[in-house]
Amino acid sequence: MVEAKIPVDLFNPGQVFACLGFLETADVLLGNAEGGFDWSDKADVSFCLRAKGMENPFGVVLGFLAEAEVRRYAPYNYEGPPPKKKKSVEGEATIPPGDPPEVSETFPGPKPDRMSLPIRLVVGSSELERAILVSHWADGSTRNSFKLYAGNRSAASIANAMLQGSGEKMAVQALWQNSRTELENNPFEVVTSMGGSFNFDARGAWTSIDAGYSPNDQKDAISASPVVEILAAIGLEHARPDEFETRRVRYGVWGCLLSPVFARAALAAAPFAFPMRRFVFELDLSGKNKVVTFAQEDSL
Repeated sequence: MVEAKIPVDLFNPGQVFACLGFLETADVLLGNAEGGFDWSDKADVSFCLRAKGMENPFGVVLGFLAEAEVRRYAPYNYEGPPPKKKKSVEGEATIPPGDPPEVSETFPGPKPDRMSLPIRLVVGSSELERAILVSHWADGSTRNSFKLYAGNRSAASIANAMLQGSGEKMAVQALWQNSRTELENNPFEVVTSMGGSFNFDARGAWTSIDAGYSPNDQKDAISASPVVEILAAIGLEHARPDEFETRRVRYGVWGCLLSPVFARAALAAAPFAFPMRRFVFELDLSGKNKVVTFAQEDSL
């Protein structure tokens, strides 16, 4: 077993969700993973992760993400949209719809939506394949989907932007190649211009009213962490924060090492006998998108 720790901002909900994502992914890749928060030093709060093997579990997870291919999946009866038509000088050109999704005998939701198809992060061939499922926004359960992104952006395109980059914008793959040690030791603080996001990192959240203008319209770059964005999406695969009022959300952090099963309940601020802290934040609106804001500690 190897144990390692990284700094974390407990007031940034996306970072807390991403810690659970680290735990969930390490449990799949390495086995017997446990994780928890250490706030004994208020100036140096950290998330501790322990798992089987001889390697730093944070490095194993980040290395997996740097190699991962994003694949959509859908039920057998799924019919994708027809190719789009784009006007050009010489007439209309056909834009292919992209690679078809993989089909599956099981599907989490009642109806597949092309913009919200679940995705799998895959490394390796079919015989030696390692995969992480990311589908919390389409799980078809009675839980809040906690889907924050909207508009003409698919889950696959956002995940690709987080992992492989978009244009000149950096992503996990390039950051791992260029800043591996820094990323492994302090992954949430390595920020870059974002080519799209799931809207989990509070540092990248903005509204036109708060900013005084629209950064999108002015083509201004917004910096945040692609590691936070993709791992927060993974962390919510089997857990949800508690949306107890309209766009008011509560989450918990735990002060001991827990397996993923107990950590999921702790994130939802469930009452436990071990040390707990609870935080509350508001989901702001930016057009049709919901965005995570910085939290305040809940006194209850």
